[in-house]
Amino acid sequence: MSNSNKLTLFILLFMFAGILSGAAIHEYAAADNIKSYAENITLFTDIFLRLIKMVIAPLVFSTLTVGIMKMGETSTIGRVGGKAMVWFISSSVLSILIGLFIVTLQHPGAGMNLQVPAGDVQTGLAVSGMNLKAFISHTIPTSIAGAMSNNEILQIVVFSLFFGIAGASLGEKFNTPLVAALDVVSHIMLKVTGYVMYVAPLAIFAAISSVVATEGLGILLNYASFIGGYYLAIILTCMVLIGVGYMVLKRDVFRLIAMLKDPVLVAFTTSSSEAAYPKTLDQLTRFGCSRNIASFVLPIGYSFNLVGSMVYCSFASMFIAQAYNIHLTFSEIVVLMLTLMLASKGIAGVPRSALVVLAATIPSFNIPVAGILLLMGIDHFLDMGRSAINVLGNGVATAMLSKNEGELEEQVETGERVEA
Repeated sequence: MSNSNKLTLFILLFMFAGILSGAAIHEYAAADNIKSYAENITLFTDIFLRLIKMVIAPLVFSTLTVGIMKMGETSTIGRVGGKAMVWFISSSVLSILIGLFIVTLQHPGAGMNLQVPAGDVQTGLAVSGMNLKAFISHTIPTSIAGAMSNNEILQIVVFSLFFGIAGASLGEKFNTPLVAALDVVSHIMLKVTGYVMYVAPLAIFAAISSVVATEGLGILLNYASFIGGYYLAIILTCMVLIGVGYMVLKRDVFRLIAMLKDPVLVAFTTSSSEAAYPKTLDQLTRFGCSRNIASFVLPIGYSFNLVGSMVYCSFASMFIAQAYNIHLTFSEIVVLMLTLMLASKGIAGVPRSALVVLAATIPSFNIPVAGILLLMGIDHFLDMGRSAINVLGNGVATAMLSKNEGELEEQVETGERVEA
C-alpha cells in the first residue's frame, strides 16, 4: 500500500473514531464536561493548522515564480502563453461561478450553527465595508519579508509575479540557476507539506469529535448534502468544458474525451492530477497536438488551470461560512472568489493543495481557518473529483490551443497523421 493510500486509510479510521467518540460524549457526558472536552481536544487541531500555515509562503513563492520563469521570452512562447493564460483565467471564472451557484442554491452548511473559535486568525483584511481602493492597496506589499511572515497570500502572489517576469526577461543564461534552485525549494516545501499531512489524522479526529460531541450526530447529514452538491458542480463544469471544446474542436472533442479517459481515471483513483501527467501528454500527442505546445501548455496548466480546485474552493469556502453563520455581502463574495482564484495560481496540482489555498485565504475574510478540518475527513473523496476534472480541463485547453495555432494534426486509420 502506498503512503498516500495509508494516509487516506488513517484519515478515514480517525474520522470514524472521532464520530464514535464524539457521539458517546454527547450522549453520556455532562454539559460542562462536553464543553471542556471540545475545547481541550482541539490542541491537535491548532498544531496542525500552525504547521500548514508554516509552509504556505515559501510554497506559493517558489511554485509561482518557477512557473512564470519557465515560460521563457520568445515570441511563440509569449503568444501561446498569452492565449493559455486568457483561457485559464476564463475557465477559472466559469468554474468558480458554477461552484458558487450550486453552493448558494443548495446551502449545505445551513443548520450546523458552529461557534467561531476563540482567538481564530485575523489578518487585518476585514472585508466588512471593503472597497476597491482598500483591496488594491492591501495587495501591494511594502515588504516581502513582512508579507511572508504574515502569510499575506495576495501580496506574495504580486511579488512573485514581478519577480518571475523580471527573471524571465533576463533569458535562460541568467535565470536557469535560479529556476533550478527555486524548483528545488518548491519540491522541498511539497515534501514538508507531505510530512505535515501525517498530523492530519489526529487533527481530523479532534475536529470531528469536538463537533459531534457538541452538536450531535445530526450534523453528519450536512456532509452528505455537501458531497452531493459538490459533485453536481463538478459534472456541470465538465459539461461546460466539453461544450466550449466542441465550439473549437467540433466532433473531435468526443475523440479527445475518449482518449483522455485513462489519465482521467488515474487522476480520479490516485487523487493526484500530477500522477496522470505522463499519460495525458502521451494521449494528447496521439490525438494530434504538437508535442512542443503540449509540453509547454500542460505544465503551466498544472499551476494555472486547476478548474476542479476552483469549483472546490468556491464551494468549500462558502460552506464553511454557512456553517459558522457568517454572512458575506455580494461585494465580499466577489473579493473572496477573486482572492481564491489568484491564490490558487501558486499551488501545484498535488493532493490536498486546495486545502492549503483555503487555509491561506479564508482567514483574510474572517472565516475561521479551523473550518477546513470539517472537510478533511471527506477530502479524499472530494480530491478524486477535482483531480480528474483538472486533467480533463488541461487536456481540452491544450487541444484547443493546438487547433488555434494550426498545430493540430488528425489521426487516420493507418496510424499516420495529417495536418488538419
